[in-house]
Amino acid sequence: MANRINLNQTSFHGAGAINEIAAEVKIRGLKKALVCSDPDLIKFNVTTKVTKVLEDAGLEYELYSDIKPNPTIQNVQHGVEAFKKAAADYIIAIGGGSSMDTSKAIGIIIANPEFEDVRSLEGTAPTKNPCVPIIAVPTTAGTAAEVTINYVITDVEKKRKFVCVDPHDMPVIAVVDPEMMSSMPKGLTASTGMDALTHAIEGYTTKAAWEMTDMFHLKAIELISKSLRSAVANEKEGREGMALGQYIAGMGFSNVGLGIAHSMAHTLGAVYDTPHGVACAMMLPIVMEYNAECTGEKYKEIAKAMGVEGVDDMSVEEYRKAAVDAVRKLSVDVGIPTKLEALKEEDLSFLAESAHADACAPGNPKDASVEDLKDLFRKLM
Repeated sequence: MANRINLNQTSFHGAGAINEIAAEVKIRGLKKALVCSDPDLIKFNVTTKVTKVLEDAGLEYELYSDIKPNPTIQNVQHGVEAFKKAAADYIIAIGGGSSMDTSKAIGIIIANPEFEDVRSLEGTAPTKNPCVPIIAVPTTAGTAAEVTINYVITDVEKKRKFVCVDPHDMPVIAVVDPEMMSSMPKGLTASTGMDALTHAIEGYTTKAAWEMTDMFHLKAIELISKSLRSAVANEKEGREGMALGQYIAGMGFSNVGLGIAHSMAHTLGAVYDTPHGVACAMMLPIVMEYNAECTGEKYKEIAKAMGVEGVDDMSVEEYRKAAVDAVRKLSVDVGIPTKLEALKEEDLSFLAESAHADACAPGNPKDASVEDLKDLFRKLM
C-alpha cells in the first residue's frame, strides 16, 4: 500500500514571516480576504499585525470574529454568510486551531455548496473541490492546523465534537512566525504545547506510522520537550523551538492519524468544554501506559528524544515507564492539572461511547473497548 503525504504548497518560517503574505497574495491574484480571527486576538492587537501588512500593501479585507474556542456548527454557518457578504475570494486564518478549523469548514462549504449542512462534513466527506485558498497564521504552538488535513467542529445540540478529514481543506500557505505567538499567556502556551506533544507521540505510535512520519515525530518530540518549559517562560528560544516542533508534528500526524488520547480529549471538550490541550495533556500519560505493550521499542526512542539519560541500559519495562514519567513530569512542570473535577461517574458511559466512535480511535496501537475507555476516564477522577 502506498503511503500518502499532504503538505502546504508553501510555508514560511521564522521571525517576521508574516511580511511575506502580501507578496503571496499578489502573486496568486487574490483580491479580498475574509480575515478569521477570534475576539481576544483582535482585542489585544495580535490580528492587527497581519492586517497592517495587508493595509500597507493596499489589499482589501473584512474581519470575521464569531469564533469560539471549540468552534460550533453555528460559527461555521455564520462564517459562510460573512464570506459571501464580503465578496471575498480567500481566507486568512489568524489564531489557534479554533480560527483555522472554522476557516477550513467555511472554505470547504463555499467551494462545495452541496455540503452546506456542516454535519455532512464529518469523517471523510467526498468533497470534489479544494476549499477556497487559505493563508494560515498560527498564534499558538500546538494544533498545527496550518499543515493538517483535519478540523474539528462542536455539535452543541448533541454535545459532541466531530472530526473532519479532507485533503481539500489544506491551507495553501502556512506562515509560522514565532513573533505571532509571543503574546500567548502561560496557561495557553502550556496546553497547546502539550497538544503538540500528544500529536507527536500518538502519531509516532499509531498503526499507520511509517519511516517518514517517524522521522517527523521523533524530531518534534525532541524539540517540544526541549522548548516547552522555555516557551512557557516566554523566552525567545523556547517560542522558536515550539513554533517549529508543533509544525513538524503536524506534518506527521495529519498523514497517519492519532489515537484514543485525542478521542477522549474530544469528548471531554464537547461535554465539559475542557480546553483541548489540557484534555490531551491529562489523557496522554494514562493512554501511554495503556498502549505500552503494543508499541515495540518506540518508547525507548521517545524517552531518548525527551532527554532521559541511560535509556540504552534500561529493560523494556524501565524505558517504557521512563517515557511515561517524562511526559507526566513535563505536563506537571508547565502547570497542567492531573485530575478533572467536573468528571462524573454518571457521564462515563456517554463519554466512553463518544470516544469509541471518534475518528481518531481506530489509529490507536491497542484496540480499546467502551469499558476500557471508561476505566481510562476514571483515572482522571
